[in-house]
Amino acid sequence: MLGLEMVVLLGVALVACGALARRYPIAPAILLLLVGVLVGFAPHLREAQLPPEVVLLLFLPALLYWESLTTSLREIRNNLRVVVLTSTVLVVATAAAVACAAHALGMHWGPAWVLGAALAPTDATAVGVLARDLPRRTVTVLRAESLVNDGTALVVYGLAVGVTVGEEQLTGWHVTWLLVLSYGGGVLAGIVVGLISWQVRGRMDDPILEGIAVLVTPFAAFLLADAIDASGVLAVVCCGLFISQVTPRITGAATRQLVLPFWALSTTVLSSALFVLVGLSAQSAFRDLTSTSVRHALVITVVVTAVVIGVRWLWTYTTPYVIRLLDRRPAQRLRRIGARQRTVSATAGFRGAVSLAAVLAVPHKLDSGAPFPDRDVIVLVTCGVIVLTLLQAVPLPAVVRFARLPADNSVLEETQLAESYTLDAAIEAIDVTAAELGVGEPVVDRVRHDLDKQRKLAAAASGAGDPVVQHDDQYTSLSLALIARRREALLELRDEQRIDDIVLRRVQARLDIEEVRFSRAGLAE
Repeated sequence: MLGLEMVVLLGVALVACGALARRYPIAPAILLLLVGVLVGFAPHLREAQLPPEVVLLLFLPALLYWESLTTSLREIRNNLRVVVLTSTVLVVATAAAVACAAHALGMHWGPAWVLGAALAPTDATAVGVLARDLPRRTVTVLRAESLVNDGTALVVYGLAVGVTVGEEQLTGWHVTWLLVLSYGGGVLAGIVVGLISWQVRGRMDDPILEGIAVLVTPFAAFLLADAIDASGVLAVVCCGLFISQVTPRITGAATRQLVLPFWALSTTVLSSALFVLVGLSAQSAFRDLTSTSVRHALVITVVVTAVVIGVRWLWTYTTPYVIRLLDRRPAQRLRRIGARQRTVSATAGFRGAVSLAAVLAVPHKLDSGAPFPDRDVIVLVTCGVIVLTLLQAVPLPAVVRFARLPADNSVLEETQLAESYTLDAAIEAIDVTAAELGVGEPVVDRVRHDLDKQRKLAAAASGAGDPVVQHDDQYTSLSLALIARRREALLELRDEQRIDDIVLRRVQARLDIEEVRFSRAGLAE
């Protein structure tokens, strides 16, 4: 019954924290962390602990796949240098700085590097909360950094754990080979699984079966990479980016209506559950601390948090100027951003799922049979750093206002371009297509009228005073109200037993499609 109790508790926490976050300016992640800490005080519920392999094999592939599907590959290519530097050099620099700080506070070098590697990568899921407030370029760079840096961090982590346990020998060639295998093998595994998924889905015409294929894809990519000791994280990310480019040509509307809401809901639940798990793990680590005093562990936590945040701020305000000295191309100058605007990227260095999974996976014993040194301290400090870095979400709205980010209308402009271009293509093809299908003139006139109306609306100004927009708003409101009346009449027929529930669901599905069509603007927002 413990699992069922946790499912109910998690569901209640998600609803309650979401409602509170809408009412008060508090990030839902902070509230969910608090729920996890409170759950840890209940002796019965604190037994609910997920094995670290579950976090790595269940949570991460699903969350990273969704993030890679919903990011912009074009923006990643345009900012590739920034993404590569932050996901490699910055990760190693952060791990080294944390290791030095932890060693200075009394931790052995092996465990110190394990701690540094676990805390080096940022969290991709936490960046998603910023998407509504930031320009597309900023969000994409933050997401891409979080998606790619896990591969570098996990290589460093594996080396640190292996050397400490006694399984690895640290040499330059060995480190180089592990990095090549991690990145090259991960990219290759992701592309192979992506190609297979693409070919299989292209031969499907059943939305349910295709949805199952979509569900399996990220886990297959992760497992294939893991089987060759490559980066499962990079495999999932590469697979997701590849799928996002090729499937729009083969995936039908019915499949998208089935799959996209499922992934949006599932990833929201999974990411929220992770925040609860972080709070629960923090409380458990605090309770199980034995190798040092609580005071000393808290000092390490605060110092390491300051180092993690400080290294990111130092990187943000040094490397851009070095790049400017080395690259003076006009195209590069156009992409420069001011010091004030970089405060957002510096503040958005959240830690999360990968850090938690890494420290929970630290072995309890060395090859000699002795306990892994300072393991309980590593777990406690990591949980504490995750909590403290997530607290940066509290001042983040103020930081965004301080940054005075320029208005980003590129998404709106490109959306208007896409709508106008596609409508023009449809209008030009009416006569030829109607002749090929043998459609009569009355039907052609009706379709032409509908397309012309949509074209005028797409070309109209977005201001509330535009008569075309006002007419469309009134038309939409009336249509939605009449759909609601049709639904009420449908229920009356069912209640009077004049139609069966099967018929009700069939007609209701058609009404739902019409309602979604009329409400598409609101849903997009």
